[in-house]
Amino acid sequence: MKDILTYFERDMLRWVRGRISVVSALIMPAAWLIFVGLALPTTFSEHYIDFITPGILVLTMLGASLQGGSLLIFDKILGFLNKFLALPSSRESILLGKIVFITTRGLIQATIILVLAGILGASLLSPIGILVSYGILAVFGILFSAFSTTIALFLSDHDAYAAFNAMVSMPLFFTSSALMPYAVMPSWLSPIAYWNPVSYAIDAIRSLQEGVFAWSRVGALVLLAVLVVAICIHQFRKVTL
Repeated sequence: MKDILTYFERDMLRWVRGRISVVSALIMPAAWLIFVGLALPTTFSEHYIDFITPGILVLTMLGASLQGGSLLIFDKILGFLNKFLALPSSRESILLGKIVFITTRGLIQATIILVLAGILGASLLSPIGILVSYGILAVFGILFSAFSTTIALFLSDHDAYAAFNAMVSMPLFFTSSALMPYAVMPSWLSPIAYWNPVSYAIDAIRSLQEGVFAWSRVGALVLLAVLVVAICIHQFRKVTL
C-alpha cells in the first residue's frame, strides 16, 4: 500500500499543480447538465434534470477515466516509466497507483457536478444513496481507468491515444441510457444501450432515485472491473520498453 500511495501522490501533485486541467475537464459535463438538462424539451419526463444527472455523473467519470491513459503515455514518452520499472517496488503498485488516482480524480469532478445539479434544482439522493452512488462511480472508474491504461500500453504517442479516446468516449455515451429511457429509443438502439457498460452505472444510480438497489447492474460492473484489472495487471507485468 505504501508503494501504491507513493505513485498516487505523485500523480495527484502533478494534477493539482496544473489547475487548468481541472477546469477543462468540468466544462463539457457542466455544459451538458446546464444546456441539455434545463433546455431540452422532453415528453417522457417533467423533471429532465433529475433524469439526466446520473448520466452526466457517469459521463464525467468516463471522461476522467479514459483521459487517465494519457498519464501512462506521457510517462513512456518522457522516460519516467523506464525508471519506475527499474525500481524495487512491484509493477502492480505502479499500475494500481495510477488506477486509484484516476478514479479519485473522477470522483472529485463528479462531486462538483453533483453540487451543480443541486444548485440547478435536481432532486438529490439521501446521504446513504449518495454514498452508494459514489461506490458505483468508483467501480465504474476502476473499470475504465484499467481499460484506458491497458490500451495505453500498446500505443506509442499521445496523438494516437487522443484519437482512440475520441473514437471510444462519445459512442459509449450516446449509445447508453444517459439521454433517454429505453422505452423511447429506436428499436435498434435499445438492446445496444442496455448492454453498454456505461448504462450499467447510469441505471444503477437511477434505481437509487426510486429507492431500489440494482444488484444485477452493480454486480455486472464489479465483475467487469475485476476482469479488466486482471487483464491490465497481466499485460503490465509483461511490458518492456
